[in-house]
Amino acid sequence: MRADELAPALCALEAAHRRRRRPCLESAQGARVVVDGQPLLAFASNDYLGLAAHPHLADAAQAAIGRFGVGAGASHLVCGHGTLHEEAERGLAAWTGCPRALLFGSGYAANLAVITSLLGRDDEVFADRLVHASLNDGCQLSRARFTRFPHNDLARLAAQLAASRARSKMIVVDAVYSMDGDEAPLTALLALARQHDAWLFVDDAHGFGLTGGGRGALAEHALADERLIYMGTLGKAAGVAGAFVAGSETLIEWLVNRGRSYIYTTALPPALAAATLAALDVMASEPWRRERVFAHARAVQAAGRAWPMPQVRLAIHPVIIGGDAETLAVSQALREQGIWVPPIRPPTVPAGQARLRISLSAAHEDGDVAQLLAALGQLAPCTDPNERGA
Repeated sequence: MRADELAPALCALEAAHRRRRRPCLESAQGARVVVDGQPLLAFASNDYLGLAAHPHLADAAQAAIGRFGVGAGASHLVCGHGTLHEEAERGLAAWTGCPRALLFGSGYAANLAVITSLLGRDDEVFADRLVHASLNDGCQLSRARFTRFPHNDLARLAAQLAASRARSKMIVVDAVYSMDGDEAPLTALLALARQHDAWLFVDDAHGFGLTGGGRGALAEHALADERLIYMGTLGKAAGVAGAFVAGSETLIEWLVNRGRSYIYTTALPPALAAATLAALDVMASEPWRRERVFAHARAVQAAGRAWPMPQVRLAIHPVIIGGDAETLAVSQALREQGIWVPPIRPPTVPAGQARLRISLSAAHEDGDVAQLLAALGQLAPCTDPNERGA
């Protein structure tokens, strides 16, 4: 795109109700926040366990800053890898039940490292059509043949795997899909991976901290295999920032040596590694946080459904409205009532499937969820005008 094409393209996004603007948060993350000067009850954050402002995490980070400073100073392989990184990686491996774990600055970087270091031109990668953008980018950058299968369609995937003559194969899925809130059938996917001698790469960004007693999708389904690759993010339920990949000893050693987005980037600040260890402590000692999220999810699922809403059990609950303008209007109407639920539009979701994305947190009280559901009920379309006041 040329420089003189940018402004007209932005105008086109505006006309299509798809131009995005960043809300400015003026408070810590929590159930109640201040955004652009407005106090709001927030259902927008991925802070599922309410740990982003937890004092135990903050104390750990502050103590680490006092000892190690703010920045890591270099990449892990030069001089940026420290004792707190080592401790966090050992803690994450033990928590997820994997032999070894490796810290990354982001889930995006982790996904790129895994896919591009393990696959090349003679290989084939099979990705669920709804996987995260970072996984799609990794598949494309790997230069392997990139084959997609319909969402959670195991029969189609099995046929694609059987037809492949690639040297190396990899199946790529989200454990929990970020815009629909549903889950991948991991036990069946691992069976297919074993049958067809393929890697199974599981991005558990939205399940880590919640499923498997907080230990994630592999623990939830009691899965263990050399061909399993597990990625968890630390900026969602863990309340920190960054990500990690867990798997076999040889896999992690390969990523240290060949994962470009690991090798060529500055290490995570030591304070975030310390906060990660603190988050694992809270996950282990405060199981009520997970239980509260599940209780909130049951309340949302039990409410009336004026708009389509899939059956899900975790923290993400999409309210599928359809049109971009209509979704923006409902989100704005909620905001005028002091409730923040972000609108999600294409290209993040398919055209005609714009939605509100409700994100539940342990920081929410039962009354917060009830307030949201009542507001949605008031805004819901109805065929009988007498129903709205019922």
